[in-house]
Amino acid sequence: MKPPEHNHQPPIPIMLVDDQQIIRQGLRTLLELEDDITIVGDADNGETALARLDQLKQTGQLPAVVLMDMRMPVMDGVAATGAIAARYPSIQVLVLTTFDDDDLIAQAMAVGAKGYLLKDTPSEELAQAIRTVAKGYSQFGPGILEKMLANPQEPQIDVPEGFDELTPREKDVLRLIGTGANNREIAEALFLSEGTVKNHVTRLLGRLGVRDRTQAALLAAKLAAKLS
Repeated sequence: MKPPEHNHQPPIPIMLVDDQQIIRQGLRTLLELEDDITIVGDADNGETALARLDQLKQTGQLPAVVLMDMRMPVMDGVAATGAIAARYPSIQVLVLTTFDDDDLIAQAMAVGAKGYLLKDTPSEELAQAIRTVAKGYSQFGPGILEKMLANPQEPQIDVPEGFDELTPREKDVLRLIGTGANNREIAEALFLSEGTVKNHVTRLLGRLGVRDRTQAALLAAKLAAKLS
């Protein structure tokens, strides 16, 4: 894999949580090739992960990102994600899933997951997703968001009262957030400065009454017709 262009920042600490040892080992092998990512722990279920995080906190080695499987014994990924969000709000959870996990994805996003990818995502894309999520941005795997939102069993997202108050430019920004674009990518697409984009994001989050970019992205996907 291509090494990162800048190495002056400390490596991003991550934890791997999956009940299958072969998957954890495979992820470890691939991600250890990245100079800017370091693995500080792994766990085979949510309960073990929380215990490990408590240990890492004592040594000041908490991960910035947790790669979280959904279907695990003892404590599944949804419960673990919610517990991590409550105990360690600075940790970003990135779900690794399959297309069969749509219901769990929705639940995990509702309790604080920052995004999700398919387990067969190429290693270079996975590494980049980790970097994106570590910065606080959301990350969505191709096709999963559309499939989840198209499922009639999933809860509907009501149009917030503040939606009609958005300016055309703020709607453009929201539409791009829905694609998973970060501030730099939005700035390039709309020919704006990153600072201006950041201001737009702050205002639209407030007007829509959503707590973060993940909720905004889900809302943007649901309201795609109104943003086109």
